[in-house]
Amino acid sequence: MKQGASGKPPARTFADATLKTVPKVRLYVERPEEKQWFVHVGHVTDRGRWRTEPHAHPEYGQLIFVRSGCGVMNLEGRNVPFEGPCALLLPTECVHGLDYQHDADRWVVTIEVSYLAQVNARLDDFIALWSAPRVISFAGTRDGGAEFHSLVRRLKEEAESDALGHSVGTEARLTLLLLELVREARLDESGAESGTRNDVRVVERFRKLIDEHFRENFSLQDYVSMMAISLVQLRTACASAAEQSPTKLIHARIITEAKRNLIFGDLSVEQIAFGLGFADAAYFTRFFRRETGQAPSQFRAAARLQHAPKSVTS
Repeated sequence: MKQGASGKPPARTFADATLKTVPKVRLYVERPEEKQWFVHVGHVTDRGRWRTEPHAHPEYGQLIFVRSGCGVMNLEGRNVPFEGPCALLLPTECVHGLDYQHDADRWVVTIEVSYLAQVNARLDDFIALWSAPRVISFAGTRDGGAEFHSLVRRLKEEAESDALGHSVGTEARLTLLLLELVREARLDESGAESGTRNDVRVVERFRKLIDEHFRENFSLQDYVSMMAISLVQLRTACASAAEQSPTKLIHARIITEAKRNLIFGDLSVEQIAFGLGFADAAYFTRFFRRETGQAPSQFRAAARLQHAPKSVTS
């Protein structure tokens, strides 16, 4: 997609900005200096309300098992309610804030991104599972999430163990945990995950390249060249595994990033446009309106009105 007739604008216009953008955080883990880790499991119990502001953690995927309690997740600007027992699945780069509104008992599984990719490679359904943030309820299960709770506890014990083969054991228990989530999420009932195994892998590679280059004004031919496949193969895979065209996937990623900056940051529309590779802010506005039905300024005003803080009574 051509984002501007003259190509990308001078980098200084955006890079020199010191205004607020979406926070990118490194997740806290206990005693990080004492032990190298790739999976960390924390157990948190709170009585009453507890809130985190919207943020992203690009170096980690995160799974939060809410055993009891309820709340609202601010997910890419949308309010998504949740109630335990349930699992909140948060892929890397996903912008989210959490508002636990009542006595939450939760287990937080944090997975280092390169290790997560290694585990996901074992099963295409794992790739599909992490392709989008989701809330998976255990309320309708026979045991109300008791077995999943047991899996999380055993994963925590293994991850913290120094016993022989604990790394292998940790991977095995994490694999079982994700397999349980895949089965509970019933991904096979979703059209987005209905493609062949090869198509799913092609689209996953394509999405990763989009994440790396969506600001660089790449054409579809640039992407297929990097992937060493034909444009026809890419289009076929996207239609099968994602039910969207390659161009639509690129546009969707640009819009997602634009929405994040409009909602959570205070960069101007022009600065956001330049940061996304548009040489012309007016063209960015037309592109955004065509994809969302609103001008960027209208979207920002409506989103901030919707998510304006409300007074909390004790």
